[in-house]
Amino acid sequence: MKKYINILLVTGLVFVNLFVAKAGNPDRAGQAGAQELLINPWARCSGWAGANSGSVRGIEASFLNVAGTAFTKKTELIFSRTNLLSGSGISSSTFGLSQRVGAAGVIGFGVNSISAGDIMVTTVDLPEGNGSKFSPQFVTLNFSYSKEFSHSIYGGLNMKVLSEGISNVSAQGVAFDAGIQYVTGKDDQIKFGISLKNVGPPMKFSGDGLSFRFTNSIVNSSVPYETTAEQRSENFEMPSLVNIGGTYDFKLATDHRLTLAATFTSNSFTKDQYAMGLEYGFKTYFMLRGGYQFEEGITDYATRTTAYTGPCGGLTVEVPIGKNGVTFGLDYSFRATTLFNNTHSFGARISL
Repeated sequence: MKKYINILLVTGLVFVNLFVAKAGNPDRAGQAGAQELLINPWARCSGWAGANSGSVRGIEASFLNVAGTAFTKKTELIFSRTNLLSGSGISSSTFGLSQRVGAAGVIGFGVNSISAGDIMVTTVDLPEGNGSKFSPQFVTLNFSYSKEFSHSIYGGLNMKVLSEGISNVSAQGVAFDAGIQYVTGKDDQIKFGISLKNVGPPMKFSGDGLSFRFTNSIVNSSVPYETTAEQRSENFEMPSLVNIGGTYDFKLATDHRLTLAATFTSNSFTKDQYAMGLEYGFKTYFMLRGGYQFEEGITDYATRTTAYTGPCGGLTVEVPIGKNGVTFGLDYSFRATTLFNNTHSFGARISL
């Protein structure tokens, strides 16, 4: 069994290196859609910029590295609410559930819904609006399976089914994630992970909103008539990427921990990103974290191509309930933005 696991790891590393070699091409910037797949909906891991992709645990791992869901002890439920670019009217609501099955497997399910608020309907004749509104919706379903292959090696797969659109135009698609995590060290203080995300076939918009009516006339005739024409929508790619991350736990004293984390993200259609994070933890009751996500040009307003400026932070309070190992936790994260009033995430979790 160990031989096959090593072969799997080597194959995965070779595949990732080939992928990274082709990623980050600036000529492809802006050519991918389904950008909701790049938004971290979870309050805990977003508090340190996703730098913990090598050690993320529980159902939150379905976003950064699905292999981390294999650490679910029994059952975990999370709800998270995110105010994206506060003041813009964009919000995200996310629910996740992971459940251990058998001695080493874990299945997971999640649903994420993003609302872009109400937008005024405008036409050529009424450019100021006709009094009606529409609301874009983005919904993503996650189905995952992960497994503990040994005390050191964990792996997982995740399938995403997504739908996006408005009342008369929509697109549906499917994407896949795969991840591996490795734990080592005398006290398991070293953790490393690699994940490949958002790999899937192109998507395409369709619907009545792409058709329009116009008046035409028969050749050599003055009799006008109305006809309907449908515009063709071009395919768009998934925003595929690779995460490579690692963490190291420092034992400060009994029950006190300091974790240093870093992740490199190689994007196929946007700039590559580097995330660094630091988390202080007292047992599992209290955690305080902060991080910074860097990409080329982010420090200068003139060259910045993202709404985020890099800094982020967050905290977690988790307390036991009863004597059966059940815990209840509250999470919060903050991400600084150039415009609006930053991004704020609030989460609640129950671990059974």
